[in-house]
Parts: sequence; C-alpha cells; structure tokens
Amino acid sequence: MATKRHIEECVRDSLEIYFRDLRGVTPVAMYDMILRVVERPLFETVMKHAEGNQSRAAEWLGINRNTLRRKLVEHKLIK
Repeated sequence: MATKRHIEECVRDSLEIYFRDLRGVTPVAMYDMILRVVERPLFETVMKHAEGNQSRAAEWLGINRNTLRRKLVEHKLIK
C-alpha cells in the first residue's frame, strides 16, 4: 500500500509542477501525454526486472502478451 501511495504522490507532485510551469496556458491532450510519458519507463523497468521475458512481464502487468509486444514496438523498445 505504501508503494501505491508513493507513486500516486509522485504523479500528483509532477502534475502540480506541470501546471505551475504552464503559467496559465491551457493544457492540451493531457491524457495522451501522461500515458506516453508513463508507459515507456513502466515497460522498460518491468522488462528489465522480468529479464526480457515478455510472458512474465505481461503477467506482472496484467495485460495480454500480444498487447505488451505491440506496446514495446510502439515505444521502440523492441523491433
């Protein structure tokens, strides 16, 4: 539970900094931006800890292996 809270706090703090840095400029397409910036390090880190095993990584992530593979290609983490 502490890890979840810590990650949520990091995201919240980063979003507050993002809004502060905008200085009143209206944000655009934040949802897609957040997914892009979170997915890549998520997949990199999980794949590292799964020692490159896509089946294991997909299981840990709770997603289909084919979905993981597609995402790894999208983020240019594999060819």
